[in-house]
Amino acid sequence: MLRTELGISTFDDLLHHYPYRYSDRSQVTRIGFIDPRAEYVQLAGTLINIIEEGDGRKKRLIATLYDETGRIELLWFQGAQWMKKSLRENERYIVYGKLNVFNGVVNIAHPEIDLLNAETSIPGRQPVYPTTEKLKIKGITNQSFAKLTRALFEKISTGDVTEVLPVDIREQYRLCGRFQALRWLHFPDTEDHEHVARHRMKWEELFVSQMKIGRLRLKHTVQRGWHFEKVGDNFNGFFKDHLPFELTNAQKRVLREIRQDTGTGKQMNRLLQGDVGSGKTIVALMSMLLALDNGFQACIMAPTEILAQQHFFSISALLQEMGIPVKLLTGNVKGKVRKEILQELADGSLRIVVGTHALLEDNVQFKNLGLAVIDEQHRFGVGQRARLWSKNEMPPHILVMTATPIPRTLAMTLYGDLDVSVIDELPPGRQPIKTIFARDGQRAKVMEFMRKEVDKGRQAYIVYPLIDESEKMDYESLMAGYEQVKMWFNENTYRIAMVHGKQEAGERERNMQRFVKGEAHVLVATTVIEVGVNVPNASVMLIESAERFGLSQMHQLRGRVGRGAEQSYCILLAGSKTSDESYKRMQIMVSTTDGFRIAEEDLAMRGPGDMYGTKQSGLLKFKLADIVQDSGILEETRLAAIALLTNDPGLTMPNNQPLRYMLSQQGNQSQWGKIS
Repeated sequence: MLRTELGISTFDDLLHHYPYRYSDRSQVTRIGFIDPRAEYVQLAGTLINIIEEGDGRKKRLIATLYDETGRIELLWFQGAQWMKKSLRENERYIVYGKLNVFNGVVNIAHPEIDLLNAETSIPGRQPVYPTTEKLKIKGITNQSFAKLTRALFEKISTGDVTEVLPVDIREQYRLCGRFQALRWLHFPDTEDHEHVARHRMKWEELFVSQMKIGRLRLKHTVQRGWHFEKVGDNFNGFFKDHLPFELTNAQKRVLREIRQDTGTGKQMNRLLQGDVGSGKTIVALMSMLLALDNGFQACIMAPTEILAQQHFFSISALLQEMGIPVKLLTGNVKGKVRKEILQELADGSLRIVVGTHALLEDNVQFKNLGLAVIDEQHRFGVGQRARLWSKNEMPPHILVMTATPIPRTLAMTLYGDLDVSVIDELPPGRQPIKTIFARDGQRAKVMEFMRKEVDKGRQAYIVYPLIDESEKMDYESLMAGYEQVKMWFNENTYRIAMVHGKQEAGERERNMQRFVKGEAHVLVATTVIEVGVNVPNASVMLIESAERFGLSQMHQLRGRVGRGAEQSYCILLAGSKTSDESYKRMQIMVSTTDGFRIAEEDLAMRGPGDMYGTKQSGLLKFKLADIVQDSGILEETRLAAIALLTNDPGLTMPNNQPLRYMLSQQGNQSQWGKIS
């Protein structure tokens, strides 16, 4: 049962089933002196009135514990029959548990309970272990774990626990031995012992993850790649004559990094981070022109049709005067047009293609794909990306782009095997977006403001939350909102378009294009427009029920405005009641437009699994370490892993053999972040 409930099947698993807190069992409180505000209490007294009440699922066991100062009820809702057999009336017991107050009366449900006699010693600092209801019903309690683990430590010694950290690393970073750390984690004599042990095991967890990432990076550095020997007419001609604006210093720096990578003869694997509107597409385009200058093809793959079309239109417009053809390949491109594109990719006459997952299909073959740009890569699975590499005799260079700022600690863990470039400047002429927080009671004022902006010739987004397109209530609130918007924006004067996931793809695209072309003044939408819509004339973003959105999502939505020279606004409209956490998110949004600061705050509030969907992937599944709270340890382990792999890339030195064996046993859990 331990195996099925908690994954414990060996003694080693038991050693790594850590307590999540410790209870102070050194004091015994007299029942009459219980403080109802206390969370946990330890009592000693005589047990009487052991009775069962209720039937079926409502059956419970009740007993009374008394001493010379008072009495208290003890309750068991699970395992009542088993407990009744094990308890003895009129015997003295020592009891420990969490206080509950029901109708002003204090009780304890499911306490830890032991017979009290001459041999019983009052426990001191005791570990409290994670467990499950099924185990409790079977009588496997916290005491069971403590007794089992204590008995195990009496049977083993230092030599029975393999030390995986090399001695020089332990000495350099002042880490205690592994056996000692495990012992103190379960049964610390002092708080200092617990701190030392916890620090050591957190360090080990993060170090092992950094070693896995470091070994992936080593594989990348030895992977052969196409050699881009020169910067030719396509790149230089575009730079001199067709750039719509001067590149920022950040864009120039990133292009130099890409140029260096692609000139080494090894495969480039680079992550390009840039906040919304920072100019990543121009960098991607110029990188593709570099591939063309060296006789190769290039592609850009986007997760949605809308985003792919956006890239296609912008890249086609930028290259139009240079006479370089660009074509779009999505699931909706069929028949003769599709056949023609496939032929041109295969014979090499089509040198730049923009597409969606359709690029991954088996019948899509390139003559010589030299560079693949992947936008918003976290939306593609590892297996999907790998299919793109297999279309060549040698893997193409990879440039991964994301407009979702990734905090440094998370990037070191998710993408540590990639080289990271950051565009941290906005193009000149962009004004910071003004963000305003408003309550639902101020709706009339908000709508009046939006109407004035539209009357100036601008356009506006109104975005509704839609967690799941099948959720009826969300869909109904969207439709009700649409009707309300029509009351404020009279259809005789204003044109309104609506976009949501329940529409047919064709209808959704037509409505989106009406807004993109300026034929609609207002776009009512769900978060389907979160990524990729570029309408420089749109100056207002209204986020309805903003309390239901996460920080990163609100920041992405805000990035849909502020793309022109005019002052833009993002209005967060929340209900009359919001939680403290929701209100904090609004205040962060109002105080900054820095995507990286927002991502750091989001990581601190939500955790990495919630933010990046990694909870089910096996990545970031640390038992003790927290990459937000333990960022200092993470940095130490990164440097230590780099130093170790520099000196011993294959981990062949005798001192490193235990670590090598441990890494081989655990396998590679970093697949989620691996690009090639």
